[in-house]
Amino acid sequence: MATLDLTTDVVTLTRQLMDIDSVSLNELELADAVEQALSVYDHLVVERRGNSIVARTDLGLPERVVIAGHLDTVPVNGNFPSRLDEATGILHGLGACDMKSGDAVILKLAATLATPNRDVTYVFYDAEEIEAVHNGLGKLAASEPDLLAGDFAILMEPSNAGVEAGCQGTLRVEVRITGERSHSARSWRGVNAIHKTGELLRRLEAYDPRKPIIDGLEYHEGLNAVFVSGGVAGNVIPDECVVTVNYRFAPDRSEAEALAFVTDFFEGYDVTLTDSAPGALPGLDRPAAKAFIDAVGGEVGPKFGWTDVARFTVLGIPAVNYGPGDPMYAHKADEHVNISEIITCEQALRDWLTA
Repeated sequence: MATLDLTTDVVTLTRQLMDIDSVSLNELELADAVEQALSVYDHLVVERRGNSIVARTDLGLPERVVIAGHLDTVPVNGNFPSRLDEATGILHGLGACDMKSGDAVILKLAATLATPNRDVTYVFYDAEEIEAVHNGLGKLAASEPDLLAGDFAILMEPSNAGVEAGCQGTLRVEVRITGERSHSARSWRGVNAIHKTGELLRRLEAYDPRKPIIDGLEYHEGLNAVFVSGGVAGNVIPDECVVTVNYRFAPDRSEAEALAFVTDFFEGYDVTLTDSAPGALPGLDRPAAKAFIDAVGGEVGPKFGWTDVARFTVLGIPAVNYGPGDPMYAHKADEHVNISEIITCEQALRDWLTA
């Protein structure tokens, strides 16, 4: 059985985590190791749900923060086990930045901070890299939201050791254009649905993106065609064309408001919602968030994209992304992390929770 030594330094701990295979739906061994390592600490209440582990302090403090990370990785791509280049200070391998270095930071804090200045809930969850139906954080939020209760949350997604606040919401719709079939040799006897998409695409091309300011951060929305499908045969005028559109919306809009905007935008067309996920408000006006930004330093940016911080917003908990590593290297064969960023993140969070 694999074991973790939480008394070692955070870089060595990262390598221990990386060297335990935990491709999505194969997290059992790592979840066992995390549970066993945390259960020896009297200052933590440790609970397990499937392959997700929740460890909490219970000091009765007026503020509680949640620090979370996923245990799984994408499949191996010639990058397992870990490899440390001591000359460059770069740790290579699967999960280096996404996100076992972040998990190591969480584990080290959980083990060593017996009396933090805020109560802390440490969450390690499974199945983030695959379909949302398997996501351990999503399951906890749906079945036992009290386990995730808090005033502020940090998701240790790679962000170059800088704060990316909140995240955009996302939805996809299919916009359907209809025509009338005919033989292509007698095209005038039909109505070409693909040709009729021109007006729709010009409407998209003229779209003026909304750029709301939320907690001092400018979010940039996007509305884009991502797929076009139509046609039935090489000699038939198509009677249907479907344009799939992705809307990335700022977190001050709910999913319902986002859908209403898209429906109004495509007035006159048949619009069908196929996928939707809420955004996450940054909540930088909260006391815990302000103290965190002061402790971390640097410029705070908005998160352009969707992450699991949105699951906290659904629970009414503002959240940010903060973790070591460049997200551009996540899921790549040459995934890596600079060990200085792991150390920086651990120290910044430690300062924030002890100042």
